[in-house]
Amino acid sequence: MEYIPAKTIVTKAKSSHWFGIDYNMNIYRGCCHGCIYCDSRSDCYRITDFDKVRAKEDALRIIRDDLRRKVKTGVVGTGAMSDPYNPFEKTEELTRHALELVDAFGFGTAIATKSDLITRDIDILSEIKEHSPVLCKITVTAAEDSLSSLVEPGVCPSSARFEAVRKLSEAGIFSGILLMPVLPFLEDNKENITAIVRKAHEAGARFIYAEFGMTLRENQRIWYYDKLKEIFPEEDYISRYQKRYGSRYRCGSPRAAQLWKLFQAECEKYGILYDMKSIIRAYKRGYECTQLSLFDGI
Repeated sequence: MEYIPAKTIVTKAKSSHWFGIDYNMNIYRGCCHGCIYCDSRSDCYRITDFDKVRAKEDALRIIRDDLRRKVKTGVVGTGAMSDPYNPFEKTEELTRHALELVDAFGFGTAIATKSDLITRDIDILSEIKEHSPVLCKITVTAAEDSLSSLVEPGVCPSSARFEAVRKLSEAGIFSGILLMPVLPFLEDNKENITAIVRKAHEAGARFIYAEFGMTLRENQRIWYYDKLKEIFPEEDYISRYQKRYGSRYRCGSPRAAQLWKLFQAECEKYGILYDMKSIIRAYKRGYECTQLSLFDGI
């Protein structure tokens, strides 16, 4: 594992509207999942050699000091820029030990990942849940493993991610699905969407948050087009993207309106939450008073 210097790791979130998080925590830089659509590959983030995972030097001490200095406790989000459960985490255990610090200092956590390794830390997540909100978001963009293995080649298949949601849910941890991005012409069909909602329900998911489309900018677009040509040589997807989106950053699905209605109906049929305010309200219910006090003693 290569280490890079860092001065701070737990930073104030720009807005609490995104799943109600108060702070961001990124322990790793770069990602080796190889997802063909990854926005973090964009030039604007200035991550060179993106496919190489690096850890922040002396991360646990920095996280400890960052948390100690916070005036208010709150929810620490992780997974925004790089997956906290990349393959190196299995032996490095930086995310696990960071969650232990989150627990010790009385904070909550909101985790986004594509890896079923998150289930290893159910014990710590359960401890945090005793005093603060816990939210686990597992990304699934393709219902079938045959497609997920093509667009997300370096991560466990969708079936393993649904199984992770099941294990988290059975442990009483508020968990659900990030259905984003939904790749135009590849995943934006009713069969894929209805299958994901059904499988999420069967796994005990409390919520699904969806975005029917993707982003494409700078280096990300070049990478994505190259991968489309490599993986689907018989399909002229690139021409379809160029014709519809040109150089646009936001590339909504041509079927977005139709799929949204279908998605809403399916979620309501199963009692699954799907709008941001309801998700935040549900996973924070019962913790409002405890998160207002200062944490002393450490």
